[in-house]
Amino acid sequence: MKIISGPLSMFGAKVEIAAHEKGIDFELVMVPFSQRRGYDPRHPDVLRINPKRQVPVLIDGDLELFDSTQIFEYLEDLQPDPALWPAHPAARAIARQLEHCSDEIYFPHVVRLMGLEATPEDPAAQAARAAAAEYYRRMEHVLADRAFLAGTYSYADIAFYMAQLFGARKGAPMTDETPRLLAWRERMTARPAVRKVAGAMAGYLASIGEAVPDFLRGLD
Repeated sequence: MKIISGPLSMFGAKVEIAAHEKGIDFELVMVPFSQRRGYDPRHPDVLRINPKRQVPVLIDGDLELFDSTQIFEYLEDLQPDPALWPAHPAARAIARQLEHCSDEIYFPHVVRLMGLEATPEDPAAQAARAAAAEYYRRMEHVLADRAFLAGTYSYADIAFYMAQLFGARKGAPMTDETPRLLAWRERMTARPAVRKVAGAMAGYLASIGEAVPDFLRGLD
């Protein structure tokens, strides 16, 4: 099995963490990245497999997949134990919805902050930070009676952990306003699979002179 990702790919990191959690052996291929040019040159397998020309891409024998969530679903079917979706249908549906919300509701606010780091008072940046903070409050409420977002540890946690990592990088970090969420992040960071992937990303950030979020310091 081969996973093609990038050193600053949030979506690729989700897949990597899931594969490590499941103990799946895979070859990791990192696409070259620079702050000025992005992912360039594009990996030929990425161009061939993904019409959106983005990582991650998975190749397993004759099977070729793109999209982090679709890749994860394959990993879950391939290696059901340990499960990264809850067993009960309702809990599983909630976990899937939370994973979707992390990617499609929360993360777009972080994307809006990209390129606005030097102008935090820009109205667009202020609006994005406010929306991220509101999402944190929602997740704080979700964690009122549980250790993980869907009850048991799941892919929903992996997705939001990586998304909030980028939120912290781009000026929308969690704060003391959401103590349960901060405790959740500590539990997540303590997991070996998360430490391995997030630590590699922290090391890469340090190597290119980018700031490393406080909660990742020491992992690289």
